[in-house]
Amino acid sequence: MLRSMSGLLLAATLSAAYARDTAGVFDPSRLKGPAHGRPNEVMVLGSAHLSHLPKSFDPATLPDLRARLASWRPQIIAIEALSGPQCAFMRQYPDRYKDTIGSYCRDPAPARAATGLDVPAAVAEAERLLANWPANPTPAQRRRLAALFLASGERASALVQWLRLPQAERHAGDGIDAQLIALLDEQRTRHDESIQIAAVLAAELGLERVVAMDDHTADSADPHQKEAGEAITKAWKNPACTKFLKVNADLDAKFATAADMLSMYRGLNDPAMARLGFDCDFSSTLEEPSPEGYGRGYVGYWETRNLRMAANIREAIELAPPGSRTLVVVGAEHKWYLEAYLNQMHDVHIVDVAPLLRGSPAAGSPAAGSPAAGSPAG
Repeated sequence: MLRSMSGLLLAATLSAAYARDTAGVFDPSRLKGPAHGRPNEVMVLGSAHLSHLPKSFDPATLPDLRARLASWRPQIIAIEALSGPQCAFMRQYPDRYKDTIGSYCRDPAPARAATGLDVPAAVAEAERLLANWPANPTPAQRRRLAALFLASGERASALVQWLRLPQAERHAGDGIDAQLIALLDEQRTRHDESIQIAAVLAAELGLERVVAMDDHTADSADPHQKEAGEAITKAWKNPACTKFLKVNADLDAKFATAADMLSMYRGLNDPAMARLGFDCDFSSTLEEPSPEGYGRGYVGYWETRNLRMAANIREAIELAPPGSRTLVVVGAEHKWYLEAYLNQMHDVHIVDVAPLLRGSPAAGSPAAGSPAAGSPAG
């Protein structure tokens, strides 16, 4: 009897607290913790896709941007790329994911030939090495880890290891052969924000890898892709899209100098872009009138992809020491959805990137090649 009464009393107490704290609506974003200790922080940089900029784009305009990001001292850097394990999964379902594999998954065969390891075996070996990673790894250990990341399908992380080597140590050996050196050299010059901003920054901060957090498992081989594309394109013919495209075109034209580049990133990360993008894109496609609901299907895909990206970021935070700082470098339109979804997490606190882009790099920003305080290397 006493046990039953205690249970009823506890239930009533919890019910009253629930009603008081949420006014009848359970909102995880209002229930933040922990009460003690450093919070997990996430900063999301909405980026242009550098591959879409004119060929005259010069990565030499990016160091000031990277210095500002470095001054925040992130311990995790997440990028808009598919992980090697996800690509390996997709290769098991070619009927569904053939186009996705061709667009987003790089062939790990050269690294498999050099190391003798397929993706699952390479992932396991890389994780084993990292679990016992020394404070001052030898060049041979870095070359080995770079080879394992390549065999894992994690090219950006392999480049982080390669960049952390002294130039004289970037040679064949320990699983790296001439073909893989050529691949890494090609990777280093790619006009890709995951490389020129995220991977280079990770190496400058003394991190060991980046986290590939993109997700395309919601992709499918849609037999009505042509009809859906036509319906959605028609929905995009609206005044908001005209304005949105002009604003983006104006921003993307600012890339000639470091100051131009900062101006572009300030504009891309302006909160006004969130609503303008919605009014152009998802508001119009939600109301797209086809009987098949092509527009609503598109919105569902977009939301699913962003939710899974947010989950991948949350998993990376959970696997790191408590109180970590995570920088996410992602296409600008994803930014607002990732911030909204991640803000629902009890132990994730969103940090606005805008003040960092407006001000000067913080004093004491780590120099290239020096580990950041609190980073895995420092």
